[in-house]
Amino acid sequence: MTPRSALNRMLLALAGLALLGGGLLILFAGLDLYRRHDLAPPTGWPLTHPADVLLASADRARWSGQGWWWWPAVIAALVLTALLALWWLLAQLGRRRPGLLTVGRPAPQEGVELRERALSDAIANEAGALPGVGHAAVLITGRPGRTHTHIKLTLTPEGAPGATLGALCEGPLSTARRSTGLIDMPTEVRLQVSRHGPHRVE
Repeated sequence: MTPRSALNRMLLALAGLALLGGGLLILFAGLDLYRRHDLAPPTGWPLTHPADVLLASADRARWSGQGWWWWPAVIAALVLTALLALWWLLAQLGRRRPGLLTVGRPAPQEGVELRERALSDAIANEAGALPGVGHAAVLITGRPGRTHTHIKLTLTPEGAPGATLGALCEGPLSTARRSTGLIDMPTEVRLQVSRHGPHRVE
């Protein structure tokens, strides 16, 4: 999992929890479940009765008394939040996976297509077999005509980053370009070293 994927999943989880909590709060109040099931909500808990509102008249008056800048600041914060959410959504749509890739350049072979997952697995298997590589993960994003390859290599303690990158370019990536005809295949490689215990010298 790439750092971007982990961040996306964390943001989705937080947004889901917030929406779930708000929905349950409204559901319990709207159906009057506290009274029906003899439940005692915590002190100060909002929306405990169908007639309750999120902001009572006293609360609105108190917040309005903070100054002329209060409500414009709240509206600006909400607009900024909405714009950030829209930007994040558009970023996800822009990083979609290509699905099927045409094979052959400059003239694609008619009826010949390759799934991006198959190409990812082939590159990962070949890269994982390189000397000094313990594990390889590959993700291909973008559009069929403009793909971007993300490779994450976990090196063994004996692995050399420079030699590994050279072998990756001359081996798996060269094979992928030659097999698919994708001459222009931008690639991002992340290297990390696997955890290992300290070596004892006697």
